[in-house]
Amino acid sequence: MNGVIKARLRDVRYALPNLVERIVPGEGPADAAAQCAEFAQRGFKTTAGFFGAGETSRETVIAANSQVAQALAETRGNTLLAVKAPAIGFDPMALRSIAASGVPLVFDALTEPHAAQTVALAQEFCAGIALPARWRRSVADAERLRDDPCRIRLVKGEWADPAGDVPDVAAAYLELASILAGRWTMVGVATHDPRLAETALGMLLDAGTPCELELLRGLPRKRTLEVARKMGVPVRLYYPFGPGWWPYAIDKALARPYLPVWAVRDMLGL
Repeated sequence: MNGVIKARLRDVRYALPNLVERIVPGEGPADAAAQCAEFAQRGFKTTAGFFGAGETSRETVIAANSQVAQALAETRGNTLLAVKAPAIGFDPMALRSIAASGVPLVFDALTEPHAAQTVALAQEFCAGIALPARWRRSVADAERLRDDPCRIRLVKGEWADPAGDVPDVAAAYLELASILAGRWTMVGVATHDPRLAETALGMLLDAGTPCELELLRGLPRKRTLEVARKMGVPVRLYYPFGPGWWPYAIDKALARPYLPVWAVRDMLGL
């Protein structure tokens, strides 16, 4: 009986994100731009990122990115546009169209096999790029991009390295921060771990490197905001939107049941 119940609960866990995808349309480009403008009034920089659903076509992804870029340009705020290069087929013409708005682009990190093409596009367009600490190739990428004009966003990484993750992701994160310390272009420290944020930001500040803390919409941020305020660095909020965002968020919450506990601890300052 217990095995049957567990199997049914497992089926519900994997079916729920797909169900949400079918019934929740997600915010559109205009809504996302308005939310970014609202956060700007509260003192946050922002990054908007479109999350397509499973069936979202390449043309729809390009159109959504173009629309939000134009809407963001009209708000004249300090907002970046995060683009998922594989979702637009690594198409330079599409990127030129999106970039014509004048809103700076930054490429999200997806799977490791896409990394080489994404780094090449970032250099071609002088766009930002995310470097995941869990990928073994990221050290070489950090060294390659250290003196480039593109901004860099340090992340722990959502997707595994096919060759095997580094043994200690936090240590790898700080190694990347050490490599980038001393560069003259912005480094975003994207983490909700206050100790990791404080150490990485300290390395960059000590070397005179411009840096900022980056946080994801929906995750606890009280303690990391306190770190940023104490260290005097700006904060950027990543604002995902689109039909794929809520299914993605629910899937991650179901896979990480410690998140509600973390949220309560963060709220209470524990």
